[in-house]
Parts: sequence; structure tokens; C-alpha cells
Amino acid sequence: MPDTAETAHITAPRSMAHLLRTTLMAVGILSLLLSVVGAALLFQHAFAEQFDTDLSRTVEAIAVGYEHSADPQPEQLAQYADGLRLTLVAQDGTVLYDSATADPSTLPNHANRPEIQQAMAEGTGASVRRSATLGYDTHYYAVRLTDGSVLRLADETSNMWSSYNRVLPVLVAGCILIIILALVLAQVITKHLVQPITRMAEHLDCIEANVPYEELIPLAHTVQSDRKLREDNETIRREFTANVSHELKTPLTSISGYAELIENGMAKQEDIPTFGHRIHKEAQRMITLVSDILQLSELDGMSKQQENSPTADFVPVDLGVLVKDVATNMTVNARKAYITLQYKVQPVTVRGSHDLLTELVTNLCDNAIRYNRPGGHVELSCGTNADGCPYFCVEDNGIGIPQDSQSRVFERFYRVDKSRSKATGGTGLGLAIVKHIAVLHGARIDLESTVGTGTTIRIIFPKM
Repeated sequence: MPDTAETAHITAPRSMAHLLRTTLMAVGILSLLLSVVGAALLFQHAFAEQFDTDLSRTVEAIAVGYEHSADPQPEQLAQYADGLRLTLVAQDGTVLYDSATADPSTLPNHANRPEIQQAMAEGTGASVRRSATLGYDTHYYAVRLTDGSVLRLADETSNMWSSYNRVLPVLVAGCILIIILALVLAQVITKHLVQPITRMAEHLDCIEANVPYEELIPLAHTVQSDRKLREDNETIRREFTANVSHELKTPLTSISGYAELIENGMAKQEDIPTFGHRIHKEAQRMITLVSDILQLSELDGMSKQQENSPTADFVPVDLGVLVKDVATNMTVNARKAYITLQYKVQPVTVRGSHDLLTELVTNLCDNAIRYNRPGGHVELSCGTNADGCPYFCVEDNGIGIPQDSQSRVFERFYRVDKSRSKATGGTGLGLAIVKHIAVLHGARIDLESTVGTGTTIRIIFPKM
């Protein structure tokens, strides 16, 4: 049963198509609303300006006609009204004439009206009074006459919200139609955008060749790299499994055969010690192989750990002292193989793991002895190169490595000379372990080798 604490953080993936449709619909509706409201405000403003201009021209024309009459009387303004509301106000605010009222004396004093006050002071005045209940705006424009009185013209027009109320059914129908069109368009666009991505996912083997959009190139590259890495890892795993099975099968078959001869009494008494020795030798070979495999597995785990906390457990290591110790320990093996082992060291310190560096130096020294000829020599050295980087070097005059094999000698179970490796008890993992240890320490491996002349391997460490 899955852990609830972990599953609580897992959320179902969202639908890209649904997200695109929703986004397009939202953008369409928002754009529609903003366009309608913006256009209405602009049209209302433009209409109000034009309406005020017409109103001012009309009242100024009426004022000119009224003042140029032979005997100007308030009642004469009736001929100019023609559906308009004309009001004549005396200097003290008394209403002398109003086309909408038969008896102007019943009207209140207009001296406090803003358009009247402005006209008295500046010659002309204008104002707008809105009626929220009736939905109309009343525009006033006033002109001061030569006798000091003020002639005012008023007219009503529907405000924006009143106009909206009248055309609301049309607007609703238009909005519904636009939303339907937006939904259809969003569906078409979403399908057009998502379909190439779906096709790309159906052909992962050539995903980088079928990228429909530039923004998906990094994703396609990552997927392709991940697939290649997985395939390479699977190939390595199969090869590793096959090699391990083969390497274990050979000594097990030998052990089983000798043990069976002894068990069935088929072995002569004088052959039993020889068979026991061979069983012991093959068992040691298996132990060495298993030990190397476990060490490689441990190094793989350390490599992953180092990615998160590089060199966290590393300490300064005196490479000169370490090389001397390894050379001393390997002297017996060198004598058994009739090899001269020498070392030449300079005081140098590297940051790393003492045990792993000992393994690295030991494996390289053992390899140089193992693949040498009787009477040959091996030299271990360490110091600082011209760039100031610490290095360790092992040089021999052994059988050498062919040019076409030099790029593969650090692979697991790879052997240049399989018969010689088995004869000397090699597992084919020594140089693979060396490579892993070097990588863990950020070191570089340089290999120089000539068949029949010898091999030089140099491990160059980063500066402290």
C-alpha cells in the first residue's frame, strides 16, 4: 500500500488542451467586454462633446436673433423654442421666460445654477445634470446677453446606461454568438496546437526530427538523451551480467569437476593435493572477482553521492608516502614475476580518500607487473607537473597495448590478451576500478603505450 504522506503531494496532471481552451475563452470574453465598454465610453464621450457643441451654437444663434429684433420681449423666444427648452434669467436670477412653463414666476430663483453663475461671470456657461432614476442627462448651455440677462438652452439625452438598457437584448445575443464562435475557434486552435505534440510523442525514436515547435526542442533533446542513456545502461547491464556469469562459470566448473573427482574416489591419492590447490586457486579467483564487483558497485554509489556533496569525505593525502607503502607491499609480487619494481617520489599532497587512492595505485602497479615480461621493470613516481597539478605515474617496459584497444582498456571485463589475463588471475575489472576512483577525485587519466615497448599511465589530479 503506498505511503499516504508521499501520495498526498502527487497531483493529477492537467489537460493542456483544456487549459488552452479555457485560456482562449477567457481571453476572448475579456477582450469582448473591454472592447464593448471601451467603445461605449469613447462613443459616449464623443457624442456628449458633439451634443454640447450643437447646443452652444443653437443658443448663440437664438441669442443673436433675439437681441436684433425691433423690440426684444421674453415672449418672443417662443418662436425659437420648437421643442427646445429656452429659459431667460434676469441678472438677479429671476426667471423671465421658460418655454416649458406657462407661468415663469412659479419657478425658483436660478441665480445659484452653475451654468447661470458661469455665464454671468464669463459670458457663457455649461453644465450637465444627470437623473439616475429616469436614465437621462440634461445638458445646459447659457449665454449672457447685452442687457445682463442670461439666455439658457436645455436639452435631454439618454445616458450610457440607459442606452445599454435599450440595446441589452441585442448585446446579449451578440455576446452569446461571439462566445460560441470563440469556443469553436478555441477548439480548432487547441486541436491544431496539441495534435503535433501528440504525434511527436508517438515517435520517440526520432523525436528530435519531429519537433513541431521551437520551444519543445530542449524537451525533445532531454527525452532523446534520456532514452539513449537508458539504452546504453541496459546494454552495459546485459554485458555486465553476461561477463559476470561467464567469469563465475569458469572457476565454478573447474571447482565442481575437481571436487567431483575427489568425491567419487576417481582421483589418485597423489593427485588430491594438486586438485585441492587448483580448487583453492579458482576459489580465490572467484573471491577476487566478487570483491572487485562489489567495489565497483560501491564506487557507483559513491559517484551518485558525490554529485550531491562533492569531496565531502575527502581529506589531504600525502601521495608520496602512499606510493612508497604500495611499492613496499608489491615488492614480493614483483620478485615472483622476476620484475624490478622501483619508485621515485616527490612530496605532494592531494585531496581524496586514502583507501581509494591506495586501491588505485595498487591496481595500476599490479597491472604493470602482471602484463610484463620476466626481467622487466616497473617504476612508480609522483610529483607536481608544469601546470602545478599533482600526478601519479606508473611506467613499465611490458608487452604494451595495441592502439585499437587503448580506448577500451578501462571498460569492465575488457582484456587485451584474454589468455594471459586468465593465466595471471586477472578479473578484467582492475582498470575499470582505477577509472572510477580517478573520476571520483576529479582526476584525468593519460595513457601512452606501444606494443612490445611498454606502457605509461599518468593520473593527473586537480590543484589543491
